Amino acid sequence: MRPWTSSTWRRVAAASVTVVCLSYAPFAMTELWSYARPGAPSPGTWLLAHTVSPRYVADALATRIAPYRHSLIPMIVHSVLGGLLMLLGPAQLLTATRRRARLHRTLGVLFAVTVYASMAGAGLYLARTAPRDAFSGAAFWIVLATILVGTVLSVTFGILAAIGGYPDLHQRWMLLCYGYLLTAPLLRLEWGALPAVLPGLPMTEINRVAIMHLGSLVVFGALLASRARDPRDTVEGLGRSWAPLPVTAAAHLAGAAALVWIARALTAYGAAGNRLLAAYLLPYVMAYAVMAIGARRAARAGRSWAREEWRIHLVGLCLAPALSAGAVTVLQHTLGLGRFTALTAGVAIGCGITAFGATLGASLRLMYAREVRRRSLPAALPTPRATAAVP
Repeated sequence: MRPWTSSTWRRVAAASVTVVCLSYAPFAMTELWSYARPGAPSPGTWLLAHTVSPRYVADALATRIAPYRHSLIPMIVHSVLGGLLMLLGPAQLLTATRRRARLHRTLGVLFAVTVYASMAGAGLYLARTAPRDAFSGAAFWIVLATILVGTVLSVTFGILAAIGGYPDLHQRWMLLCYGYLLTAPLLRLEWGALPAVLPGLPMTEINRVAIMHLGSLVVFGALLASRARDPRDTVEGLGRSWAPLPVTAAAHLAGAAALVWIARALTAYGAAGNRLLAAYLLPYVMAYAVMAIGARRAARAGRSWAREEWRIHLVGLCLAPALSAGAVTVLQHTLGLGRFTALTAGVAIGCGITAFGATLGASLRLMYAREVRRRSLPAALPTPRATAAVP
């Protein structure tokens, strides 16, 4: 049995995500209370201080006060509603699995409204804060803005897919949306875990390391979840691949050249650059291996739709470094960023953006296949006149 579709894998993955979400929800809801009222309960801050050190937390709080000062209410709204989304996500997954359609739709409306409201709070903070003045600097601001846009667009496309009668596409977009949302709890986990691997780094630098791979990890997780919940081996009307060998070969060449460029550019900055390069490459190589193996196994087993989706996402992953390389120059000249900051931001946003594009490509692929099938049905079925003429 395929590992990403086995019931055991699905249960373990769903249980893990649920535990992370439920555990993080109270931390998210109370994280910013102490900024508005010193001394207010903040269990996340308390836990982080005992996990790493009080000085680590105190330094982080000191660097966050100024950026949040002019947008404190929107940020509190964002964090409280973000905690609510951590509760609604597992509930949506459970109602979809148990086929509780009415409850799923009701919670889905609440989920979408909460996403828009929460992202509006974050958007106000970003609009009121210059990139260079943001917590952890301009690179972190750019990554947050990219995640915000991806979250809003993915939930919007998910709604449109549900209205249009595409439940499989609705599922893909909502999983991608929740993947973007999971960057928040995963970042907090890295705040507590990475100091043990990289001792002495302040939280601002920990954030730089984390953003190099969080985007690629969450979109990769969304893809695995989509494949796990799609048992179809093929789709009627699929036809020729949209990611044939010449396309995948060209994407590999472009990606390899861009990866070499990124590696040279980052290593020029010594230990800091090497640290960011390692944080980027490790999950990238893991995601590439799984996608390539998945596509090959699906091809050998004759599972045409599974192969097509793996290939589309593999092309997107290969093109991510190329997009990042191009983004560095754009960010450097349009925002007036320093070279290292533009390089960090460009590399950090590549995988998240191309994964969104790959999901869009897979969605259009399914819609096109359905249209091909719809157009072929009248020609395949005999008309009443033709039936009457048969002796």
